[in-house]
Amino acid sequence: MAEATVLHVGGASPYDVVVSHDVLDRLPGLLGADVRRVALCHAPGLDDLVARVRAQLDGLEVLDLPLPDGEHAKTATVAAQTWEALGEAGFTRSDAVVTVGGGATTDMGGFIAATWLRGVPVVHVPTTLLAMVDAAVGGKTGMNTGTGKNLVGSFHEPSGVLCDLDALATLPRAELVAGLAEVLKCGFIADPEILALVEAGPEAALDPGSPVLRELVERAVAVKVGVVVDDLRETGGRDGHPGREALNYGHTLAHAVERGTGYRVRHGEAVALGMVYVAELARLAGRLDDATAARHAAVLRSVGLPVRLADVAADDLAFEDLLATMRVDKKARGDRLRFLVLDGLARPTVLAGPEEAALRAAYDHVRRGTP
Repeated sequence: MAEATVLHVGGASPYDVVVSHDVLDRLPGLLGADVRRVALCHAPGLDDLVARVRAQLDGLEVLDLPLPDGEHAKTATVAAQTWEALGEAGFTRSDAVVTVGGGATTDMGGFIAATWLRGVPVVHVPTTLLAMVDAAVGGKTGMNTGTGKNLVGSFHEPSGVLCDLDALATLPRAELVAGLAEVLKCGFIADPEILALVEAGPEAALDPGSPVLRELVERAVAVKVGVVVDDLRETGGRDGHPGREALNYGHTLAHAVERGTGYRVRHGEAVALGMVYVAELARLAGRLDDATAARHAAVLRSVGLPVRLADVAADDLAFEDLLATMRVDKKARGDRLRFLVLDGLARPTVLAGPEEAALRAAYDHVRRGTP
């Protein structure tokens, strides 16, 4: 068995992200010796893994808090129900939350931990590729409202993250594919070696037991850790770098696509479309060369990710509707849209206030796709 990789996240509240196979036995150490009670927030359909996690909590009192599937977990109603359960159980600041599930579970479980008694410890056990490389790391928590995704939330760093790669072996291929969008995002904004690894072997990148996928996870986590340590609360980076905002590459259109389809499109699929969109927007603005813009669609398509709106649900996604949703995106300032774009590979920057004609032209590009 390969030795675990431990990526340390520094800052005011340091913690470790552990990546390897069969690492659930590290859970007690991440929780710490003083915890006596754990609220176990978990997604449905993970009975075997939840049982294995529960076995690691032997000797602790466990409060079971099952959450709905996917984005249905991220509502005010669910939050209120969990708060009531914690109150009835007498949950205190010395207790902790453990999440087991994908990105929606870590988002909501983290939000519950952040808001109960103004913050209790949380350890994430992400079960999807997307959650391992994105949602579980960095301390962002959130829930949705009727007007948009993740509009309510808090920054609350975990006490640790366990990326047990064994969980990926039971993940449907479509979920693995979707998770690769966030991995490839890290390649475009910071680590081009990620792109090279995927281009050299797309199938190896989708093999849960391959060393290639493990390296991709480690590299993507390292990118996020590096950005988050410098800019935890998304206030801006150094030397002209957009800081944590760079992690939103492709996400402005992605969140609009998700909402426009009633969250039927997977987050990673929407991010893939969003990256094709902003690559074209940057190309039209003279910020990105043709080859790098075209590389987006090529590498995304190579692993089976959508690169045009027709690949998901074109009938639901009119330009005017998407534009209206993008205007309430968290990165907008007043009525001025802001997009993360590239000035070149691994050179993220902000494009503020693009003309509507450019927005529509980029929409037409991603609507019809490229040959």
